[in-house]
Amino acid sequence: MGKALIVSDSHGLTDELETLKSRYQNKVDLMIHCGDSELSTSSKEMSGFVTVKGNMDYLGDDFPNEAIELLGETCIYITHGHLYDVKMSYLSLAYRAEETGATIACFGHSHIAEAFEREGMIFINPGSIRLPRGSFEKTYALLEIEDNSISVSFYSLDGIRIDQLSRTFEKKTVRK
Repeated sequence: MGKALIVSDSHGLTDELETLKSRYQNKVDLMIHCGDSELSTSSKEMSGFVTVKGNMDYLGDDFPNEAIELLGETCIYITHGHLYDVKMSYLSLAYRAEETGATIACFGHSHIAEAFEREGMIFINPGSIRLPRGSFEKTYALLEIEDNSISVSFYSLDGIRIDQLSRTFEKKTVRK
């Protein structure tokens, strides 16, 4: 059980990251940035985020390429996605996430907000809060893990839920 804020591809935005941190402070257990912040690892805007290195993160050279976090008892694999060619296929990402024991893979890179399940692995791309593709909404995601379900809700930058993107998965369909 737990909640996580997931953002990606903010490409230099600072006020927006601070707004999201303030909006969800004390409301989530984990804050994830899936890369391409284009900020340094020491910037105040990145404090509090578990952050991975994206292909445009030249200032954040010491961000790791991947991270593994537990949200309650659920293992989450975090990467930007460019090292796994997520614009072409999710297969390499799925294999790597499975190797780490994760049941959820969070990534960015394509700037396309989506959540889906394949063979027991849940994939979450929060989209981009700066340069969205696939829709015109600047998006981020909230992950909520409950006893019997995993919910991924997408929001516009101004905090309005985007119902058509949001999904709920039954835990029984998720790999143990």
